[in-house]
Amino acid sequence: MQYVTIGGVTVGVCVAAYYLVGWWPGANALRKDPLRSLATLLPFLAAWCYGALAVLGVGGLVGWVADTALWISNWLGDVALVWGVGGQAGAHASTSNYLPLTQAGTGVVLILTAVMAALLKKSGRARDLKMGMWCGVCLAMSAGVAGFAAVPLAQSANAVGGWVYGGL
Repeated sequence: MQYVTIGGVTVGVCVAAYYLVGWWPGANALRKDPLRSLATLLPFLAAWCYGALAVLGVGGLVGWVADTALWISNWLGDVALVWGVGGQAGAHASTSNYLPLTQAGTGVVLILTAVMAALLKKSGRARDLKMGMWCGVCLAMSAGVAGFAAVPLAQSANAVGGWVYGGL
């Protein structure tokens, strides 16, 4: 299992900030039609949730890809911190408790993987989806608010998996 470092969290926050700055419709547009403006965030948020679940599922090809993306993000962030602002590399920023996915929860993640693959191929919002997944992978294991959001996501995936596989 890969742990997130301060550098990895920094990369995740940078991805989120970059996306939100590009998304910002302006105060007037946000006041005029807030639901339409906020609805354009849904692909990013859905992909963030998937990225968080993918990194929580520690096994298989999906877990390996998510762990590799997290390792690369940790490395990039640590290099940027050391060479960019003189910080230290490798400081852990993860939560102390880790909620793994159950067997049924991992089944839900596999189903979501198929959905995300189809969306990436067919959707015009592939860039939003990729950035959301990357951000979710980087921030899901953090000790901050995003890390706390991963716990209900894992519990939801486990519950949905229990319902789907228990009902079929």
